[in-house]
Amino acid sequence: MKWQGGRRGGNIEDRRGMSGGQKLTLGGIGGVIVLVVSLLLGGDPAQILDQMGGGSAMNASQQGEYQSTPEEDRLLDFADVVLASTDDVWSSLFKKAGETYPKPTMVIYTEGTATEGCGYGQSHFGPFYCPADQKVYLDLGFNRELSEKFGAKGEFALAYVIAHEVGHHIQNVLGVMDKTNAMRGKMSEREYNKISVMTELQADFYAGVWAHHVNKLTEIELTYDDIVDGMQAAAAVGDDHLQEQATGRSNPESFTHGTSEQRAYWFKKGYDTGDINAGNTFNDPSLK
Repeated sequence: MKWQGGRRGGNIEDRRGMSGGQKLTLGGIGGVIVLVVSLLLGGDPAQILDQMGGGSAMNASQQGEYQSTPEEDRLLDFADVVLASTDDVWSSLFKKAGETYPKPTMVIYTEGTATEGCGYGQSHFGPFYCPADQKVYLDLGFNRELSEKFGAKGEFALAYVIAHEVGHHIQNVLGVMDKTNAMRGKMSEREYNKISVMTELQADFYAGVWAHHVNKLTEIELTYDDIVDGMQAAAAVGDDHLQEQATGRSNPESFTHGTSEQRAYWFKKGYDTGDINAGNTFNDPSLK
């Protein structure tokens, strides 16, 4: 993946070294597993935090003396370039449809930070998107977890994560998230889990659509090896893999993001088609 020299959008809010409010207290390993499975790569933090008694947002305060490392500086540049490339791709696709793309902000933080409407985010949630403030939240330390904990190698793995979260932003802009959230109180948890899976797989698809257009519409250059890395990253955070890693077994009825195979498939489909209209996961009979 060639990204050095790519355009930096500057739509980054750097909160490293900031602190504020109390942290959410989890009830043992069970709580950790629920959050990992439900929030990793794009769950709805507001809903999960409310369920666990931590839904109120805290106000960030006090800028600490944060010492960045050269590796963090590189990752920050990388995240900025990737986010700018998603802006370029989606702005172009929206323009073709006669629409204007509202660019999201990315918040870079360490350990924990407040959100506007999605509770108090913490690093162990994994990266997430908050529809209330239209911001992507990322602790750069997650890049190390991708490699060491989940086995997702290569720079493109983190690029896929960012593009997936931006995929949730696309869903928010198009009204998909409003519709799916409205369904929550109208069906059982088991039924809604299927809706959640469809939502997450569509965000994977949108990440693939971004990858399809990157070389033509941005200064980033991808190879097919990068796409393979993206598929492997998608598979690494499949519900079945995460649950088996955490507990030694998996429960399909509790899946909220999709299996490793499904996540890789929908990312690849987005890459192959490059067509936003080809990603209606909600009409896929195999997911119902």
